[in-house]
Amino acid sequence: MQDKLPHSRPRDDFQRGHPDWNWLGLPFGLAAFIALLLLPTPDGLSPAAHRLAAATVLMAVLWVSQVIPIAATSLIPLAAYPLLGIQSANDVATAYVNANIFLFFGGFVIALGIEKWGLHRRIALHVVHVIGGSPPRIVLGFMTATAFLSMWISNTATTMLMLPIAIALLRTLGEVEEATATSDEGRQQSQAALSQLGIGLMLGIAYGASSGGLSTLVGTPTNVTFLGQWKQLFPDAPDVSMGEWLPVFLPLTGLMLLFAYLSLTWRLPRHLGDHDPGRGFFRERIRALGKPSSGEWAMLIVFISTALLWVFRKPLQFRDDATGEVWTLLPGWGTWYESLLTEQLGVDALVASGAVHDATVAMTMALLLFVFSAKTKDGTRERLIDWDTVEHKMPWGIVLLLGGGFAMAGAFHGTGLSEWLGETLATSLAGTPLPVLVFCICLMMTFLTEFTSNVATVSTLLPILAGTAVTLGVDPRLLMIPATVTASCAFMLPIATPPNAIVFASGRVSMGQMMRHGLILNLLGVVIVTAVTFWLLIPIMGISLETMPDWAVPPVEP
Repeated sequence: MQDKLPHSRPRDDFQRGHPDWNWLGLPFGLAAFIALLLLPTPDGLSPAAHRLAAATVLMAVLWVSQVIPIAATSLIPLAAYPLLGIQSANDVATAYVNANIFLFFGGFVIALGIEKWGLHRRIALHVVHVIGGSPPRIVLGFMTATAFLSMWISNTATTMLMLPIAIALLRTLGEVEEATATSDEGRQQSQAALSQLGIGLMLGIAYGASSGGLSTLVGTPTNVTFLGQWKQLFPDAPDVSMGEWLPVFLPLTGLMLLFAYLSLTWRLPRHLGDHDPGRGFFRERIRALGKPSSGEWAMLIVFISTALLWVFRKPLQFRDDATGEVWTLLPGWGTWYESLLTEQLGVDALVASGAVHDATVAMTMALLLFVFSAKTKDGTRERLIDWDTVEHKMPWGIVLLLGGGFAMAGAFHGTGLSEWLGETLATSLAGTPLPVLVFCICLMMTFLTEFTSNVATVSTLLPILAGTAVTLGVDPRLLMIPATVTASCAFMLPIATPPNAIVFASGRVSMGQMMRHGLILNLLGVVIVTAVTFWLLIPIMGISLETMPDWAVPPVEP
């Protein structure tokens, strides 16, 4: 880790590097940039796309090495693209402010409100209280609570919020064992059991945070990056909604948690002597929190309302590939609202069709937090969220990183670089069965993101995969969505994700322990994501394996 991940500024899959060698990134990146510019332009590639490829390599090297802050690297398109004649300054700047940026912003404001009023701690303790008991059940309880929170809150913030609870539990158990041990041998056995429990808890929290973020569109910035690039690359394509994403990837989260739990607990002692904490330990911690404050109740209402509005915005529909029949499991309130605008208020149908977005929900609920107030435990009233909290705790660097990724995606499409790379890659993959192709892409993304920023990796490769899909004549979602998801399935190294780095910094997990468990989960993740793609993604999103949709061939921008 190059920089700390302070609690006051949680960052997700964002800041890492190696201080011993990352200084080489600048000269190496500049050398690669200049070398590519001097090379002849390949056949079929426009000069602007050639220059874009050089700028992309420079950004990729700087993102990986972090010789300059990763957010600063994300600003390079604002300077380089206009100066190199790739895109106009206005077109580049527009990519940094779009609906998906504000989806992340609004979601994080709600997360900060939950943290401010302490609702996160109460939720976590209640979940662990219900599930906890023996050491394996304690690990399961922490993993479940972490995964649930990570579905809606930053992975990094969730890990930081759960870690103190786990450390407090381990310290309390250690004090009890030290005070009650009757022999040196008994003390050593208790310490060994606690050490094993500590490994399970630490890795369980990290893996729970990473797995939970897979299941929702706002659970991790890589999913938000996909949303933005999806509309940039295929403006006429249907939206990918929370109601479609959740039933596909919630089972994935469940399976990843199950396998992580089995990996972490199969050698874990079933008892800690005569001093298992049981539910009483967590009941005492809940009692110590006192009654929920009005602020906690308010944030719970906002939290549940936001989740429901996201999930039920679009109709949850399924298509029978055999008959072509589409049936609706749940109606969507967004469709009803669009009809209300057009029929009752006379709004133009084109305007009404884009009136409701997941970002609309996020920003509406976030703005309400600035309006309403609640009583604190000392009797004073405070707004549910204040701008000072947002200003100091919002991960602005991730906002810039997302914007840089969106700018890159727009340039890849506008210059034709995406299509050219896709044709080149498609030529080498011609004849490869689609399941094998998806498996190989997932394998590449999983191990690549062990060493690089997963957001940066997704930002760089999604446009390439989009062009590859178009050239191969398959629905782009079949390549882009599995790649996006597996970019968050890196469990081996401390530098892979901030959750891994945070628990590694606790000193209770060694590099070897993390790598052994993580390698198993990496490989399982590739297999499971590939299976989920064909068993759930295709039927739920109505993807056809026979024909490529018309919207998958966007017009080439001049």
